[in-house]
Amino acid sequence: MSRSRLVPGVEVVAVPGRGLAVRTPEGEFFSVRTGDTDEDALLSLLAGGTAAPVDEGMDRVIRAFAEAGYLAEGPLGPEEWPAALRDVRILGDPVLTEPLAVQLTALGARPRTTSAGNSSGSSPVGMEDLLDGSPSAVVWCLDGPVPDGLWDAADRLPEHGVAWLRCHREGWQAYVEPVAVTPGDVTSAHVRSRRLAATPAHRELAAYWSGPRTAGTPVRLTVPAATLLAALLADDLSRWATGAPDPVGLPARRRLRHVDLRTLTVTEHAVLPVPDVAPTPRKGE
Repeated sequence: MSRSRLVPGVEVVAVPGRGLAVRTPEGEFFSVRTGDTDEDALLSLLAGGTAAPVDEGMDRVIRAFAEAGYLAEGPLGPEEWPAALRDVRILGDPVLTEPLAVQLTALGARPRTTSAGNSSGSSPVGMEDLLDGSPSAVVWCLDGPVPDGLWDAADRLPEHGVAWLRCHREGWQAYVEPVAVTPGDVTSAHVRSRRLAATPAHRELAAYWSGPRTAGTPVRLTVPAATLLAALLADDLSRWATGAPDPVGLPARRRLRHVDLRTLTVTEHAVLPVPDVAPTPRKGE
């Protein structure tokens, strides 16, 4: 039998008087029926130690772990960021772009931060500017609401083979939008349409986005909040680049994350593209 070991997040514990139990990545416990199998030899094998002698009982237990998805063959480690996808352009507000650049660099990407397109309100960035330097992905981070039209050009990045990811803040709420990779993926315009359709206060929300807005003491992103938002963006982008699956929850390309910046609570919402609306037929057609 070849060496095997448990995948990350799976652990086996010896329970006094009850034998072995497995703790799953979800935090649940299940008893392991080992029969006459040598438990010490089994634990050594599951830890990646020297291969144990082949016998029917050991083979049965190991196959059960493999079928449950708890066992991996060979070395385990993080997937490397592919060289062809390392160039990532980051736009937006430094409170978010700076921690994001640090995290992407640590993951193996090559981020390039520019000062264009911050929430203080410069004009929208054109496609030629977005594609400058031939990035494999563009990430746009706003410490405020998205001005009308700011992301219109960026929504077409997937048509040019460039991944598109973004986040923004609205008061004490922040939104991490789905990563768009192909022309059929969710755009920022789709998210706005879905959010307007989901709330009875759609007129108020539309007016809030358009401005002007009156506020008292402004909301300041704390270091933990900015780090969390950057981590969510970096994780989504890393999974896109390396092809790593989403182990739980919704797929990144169909997931809108809502972050309560007061408690750092993250909730996920499914979001789908908005189909094109056919033009209204003219009379007689």
